[in-house]
Amino acid sequence: METEQALAPHRRIPGGAETDPPCRAPERIGAFLTVLTERPVSLYAAAVLRIGYGLLYLVFLLREFPHRDEIWGPGSPWTPELARQLFDQTGWASILTLSDSRPYFESCYALALVTSALFMLGWRTRAVSVLFAVVVASFHARAIFMTDGGDNLILLMALYLVLTACGRRWSLDARRTRLQASTGKTARSSAAPDADGLRHRLGSSQRTLTAVLHNCGMFVIAAQVCFLYGSAGLYKAQGGSWGNGTALHYVLNLDLFRPWPELSVVADEHDVLIAVASYLTVLLQVAFPFVLFGRLKYPVLTMLLGMHLGIAVLMGLPLFSGAMIIADAVFLPDRFYRSLGRLWPRTSRRPDAGKTVAPPSGERARVPSQSAPSSH
Repeated sequence: METEQALAPHRRIPGGAETDPPCRAPERIGAFLTVLTERPVSLYAAAVLRIGYGLLYLVFLLREFPHRDEIWGPGSPWTPELARQLFDQTGWASILTLSDSRPYFESCYALALVTSALFMLGWRTRAVSVLFAVVVASFHARAIFMTDGGDNLILLMALYLVLTACGRRWSLDARRTRLQASTGKTARSSAAPDADGLRHRLGSSQRTLTAVLHNCGMFVIAAQVCFLYGSAGLYKAQGGSWGNGTALHYVLNLDLFRPWPELSVVADEHDVLIAVASYLTVLLQVAFPFVLFGRLKYPVLTMLLGMHLGIAVLMGLPLFSGAMIIADAVFLPDRFYRSLGRLWPRTSRRPDAGKTVAPPSGERARVPSQSAPSSH
């Protein structure tokens, strides 16, 4: 996240001396409040979370489409009546239990597919994010005993993303805003002075509220991921099998988590690597919350990416691994995502790039501009 960039520890004067140390803490508090209330941070990371979870849930629903009736529909062994009885005890709710008819269930499933796609694309994101959270909560509650941990995290993130301005970047909303920018300026310039003043005050209040909710939402997301890693690492450290490096050996021999038995057997043959991987897993999870504000977080995030890919392949938990990989994206700064935008080939912006055009006779050849293309 980018809040640490805005909170400079001190200022320097031309002579090289630092500002008054006693004023450092109040200045940092003031800078933090300014960042919290005036500018949404990590907008690109929020967009990655929106795209990632929208796409992941869309793929999940498409993957389970042939089995939708057995999992969530009227033909499920966990009938809608049993689900409603459980809701009376737990306080959960689901739009899928409002009716037992099959046409209603198919309509809800189609709604879930469309909502996931629109959320991923960022169309009317503020309203669609609420609908996406309702869809995820409804499907999660309807088949509460069919979860693997991944949909638990997706549910939490869907609720948190409602607070964020995750449609400001890489979305249809952002594209529409850019196209309407000139029209909006013209309309404001022709309005009456009193109306302009009222509109300015309302717009300022809306921007402050949006910034506060967004920044609080992103902070909660980051804190949630830190809590997940830290608690998982501390829990593992208490177990004897993780302490002696044999935990992954037992995992690889559980039939429930062996989608590719031959691959599990091959991986289990390397005892030393299994022990190193066990110790490294605990170390990474415990150390994760303490390396987020330095350069060490980049190799840690890379190793965690490899760990989650291994879980997806060896243990057959792609939904859980995908949810964790997307959640880790919240810790990458916006400059990282802007650099990805600069990797886009310039030929996509200039169709005639690469063609040599001879200058007209009698005119001096012009050197094209070498400035980098602007990113979103």
